[in-house]
Amino acid sequence: MQKKINIQNKKARFQYEILDKYTAGIVLTGTEIKSIRNSRASIAESFCEFNEKGELFVINMTIEEYIYGTYYNHKPKAERKLLLNKKELKKLSKEVQNTGLTIIPLRMFITDRGFAKLDIALAKGKKLYDKRETIKDRDNKRNLDRVKKIYK
Repeated sequence: MQKKINIQNKKARFQYEILDKYTAGIVLTGTEIKSIRNSRASIAESFCEFNEKGELFVINMTIEEYIYGTYYNHKPKAERKLLLNKKELKKLSKEVQNTGLTIIPLRMFITDRGFAKLDIALAKGKKLYDKRETIKDRDNKRNLDRVKKIYK
């Protein structure tokens, strides 16, 4: 039984306001999927972009080289194509061009069938005061939970 792979972008929810979510497949080579299965990937600084043909690519995603790969190994920061339906691609493209939103990866996981998938989100960047508000809400919730735990 293989272990569950769940690589997350923890900063994304703090830096962006999530508007819409999609699950996309990723086009990978053999050594890339082996590195992902060993949890040797990071999506912390990555984002998604459209090319001239209207295809969606994830950029700046790091998949470390496979340890046992020889000259067949891959580049760690290569652009990787994402697989979505045409309707979803058109909708995302229109939103990005018209309203200036960003597409960011939230989570990378492996399905039961062994395919690597990427949860992406259409997001709007938060301002500094929104980030401060998020920190304040988190601290208030933590203090409230602490008080509730004492009086139980």
